Amino acid sequence: MPNIVLSRIDERLVHGQVGVQWVGFVDANIVVVVDDEVATDRTQQDLMEMVLAEGIAIRFWSVQKTIDNIHKANPKQKILLVCKSPAIFVKMVQGGVDIKKVNVGNMHFSEGKNQISKTVSVDDADIQSFNILKDFNIKVTVQGIPTESEVDIFSLLNK
Repeated sequence: MPNIVLSRIDERLVHGQVGVQWVGFVDANIVVVVDDEVATDRTQQDLMEMVLAEGIAIRFWSVQKTIDNIHKANPKQKILLVCKSPAIFVKMVQGGVDIKKVNVGNMHFSEGKNQISKTVSVDDADIQSFNILKDFNIKVTVQGIPTESEVDIFSLLNK
């Protein structure tokens, strides 16, 4: 079973908050970016690699590659999984990836989305995905940075 120390939704994927604050806070030694587009985009990969401290590994995997390979991880690997949306976590969980908790950091506002916290905006598809994760007994919390308190996402969705 993989040693996933943090599963995070962040539309920016790897940037200062994830690459410095969260990696250090959860003591991760590898970041796995789960994104079909980024998995084949060397320019985006190069930019994200620059954010991480020396000694922190990073992988850029498609959703399917994650499903097929994450269970092969060495237990010494402390994995920070990051992707852009709850729908990707639903696909991973349905594919057998053992995720217990999802941290929601940044889901930007756009047309058709409702802002539920300072950094999180959702549409009906996002809400449906969060409900599916709940059905899998996965705890979902909103927390931008480690020093902020966690807030259960359903307390924000049910306002």
